[in-house]
Amino acid sequence: MDRLCSADLVYISHMHSDHLSYPTLKHLSKRRPDIPIYVGDTSRPVFWYMDQSGVKLTNINVVPFGVWQNVDEHLRFMILMDGVHPEMDTCIIVEYKGHKILNTVDCTQPNGGQLPNNVDLMMSDFAGGASGFPMTFSGGKYTEKWKADFIKNERKKLLNYKAQLVKSLRPKIYCPFAGYFVEAHPSDSYIKETNTKNSAEDLNALICKTDASIFTWTPKPGAILDLATALRDPSDSKVITHPPPGTQVMKNSWNFNEYVSELDATIDDEIFKHKEWIQFYYSWAGFKDYNLVVQVIETDDDFSPFPGGYNYFVDFLDLSFPEERPKDRPFEEIRNRVGVVRHTVKNGLLWDNLYIGFQNRLSRDPDVYHHQFWNHFQTNLPVTGPDWNSFLQEVTANSVNGNTESLPTSGNGCRLS
Repeated sequence: MDRLCSADLVYISHMHSDHLSYPTLKHLSKRRPDIPIYVGDTSRPVFWYMDQSGVKLTNINVVPFGVWQNVDEHLRFMILMDGVHPEMDTCIIVEYKGHKILNTVDCTQPNGGQLPNNVDLMMSDFAGGASGFPMTFSGGKYTEKWKADFIKNERKKLLNYKAQLVKSLRPKIYCPFAGYFVEAHPSDSYIKETNTKNSAEDLNALICKTDASIFTWTPKPGAILDLATALRDPSDSKVITHPPPGTQVMKNSWNFNEYVSELDATIDDEIFKHKEWIQFYYSWAGFKDYNLVVQVIETDDDFSPFPGGYNYFVDFLDLSFPEERPKDRPFEEIRNRVGVVRHTVKNGLLWDNLYIGFQNRLSRDPDVYHHQFWNHFQTNLPVTGPDWNSFLQEVTANSVNGNTESLPTSGNGCRLS
């Protein structure tokens, strides 16, 4: 935190919580609320949730893509969009005293494939495994063997893609840096065991095999790369300062309570004492006229039905809430951990909080990816959250007046587990 507070500026690539951490920003804002923070002008604003988060930062700068931002006479940078996810992902080029650093972060196709050659340093992701697919899926072909084979093949494809990208751009130095994450919570032990990832060492070895002229560096806690020395003479022993022997790469203990307590606090929220919240929420979400029935089941940490939790169907063709699963319709079952899903619902958060965080389990019939549905709930929900105050006022007033017909249920057939 001391290093973060002393930074000249901060670049945040996109809104996923492993890149944009509101708990971290809360600490930062208490010590240096005016620190300059730069983000790209994505269609979904990176800081769309700032007002609701309670974080007070006063110097956030949203800049256009492909335009140099001058910091001083020696330093400038340019933020670029992702060709596959232009609504959300970005990457960055930094130039300092004529030396260029390209950081592609998590972009699938950074800047649509239009990238500079021969930069001094290139940085990128390498690990894979941030998505819930296929570890969180079950039924049909999703046997443990199928998932293991799929993961193995996908990780190999990612490794080869990154190696070829680096080879084509021919940076002087390459550093794989984005991918050092672990599924640390005990309830995620299954994901941790099955979600194998690429290592930075494997990618660097492959790059050296394809082009031995590219100097590669595997970063570790406490290690330092002297870029100027490396550019002059990569063989110089002073290029890399190694960490002390026995330095841990990953932590072995975490304070989960700071994060989990906020999620669990929503379980007993007044909103969820009224089953009418279901139609109110999905009406706010604004997704309909799509042929898909979804069953949502609130669960405990082990994905067993949560006692007293909700178990309901949503038919997105007409935004109705049937009591049973309609026959011969595309169907998806989504089991969500109750604390996470209620926190997501209450705050109008994107469903990436469920899917990327391994917080749900899914099955679908037929086994078809419903892009329109997931794209809406992962990126296109309204920027302003649900007005739960007006909801509670309405259900309370209707209850007092005994006016059950005007409750916002629309034939809600939800049931408690």
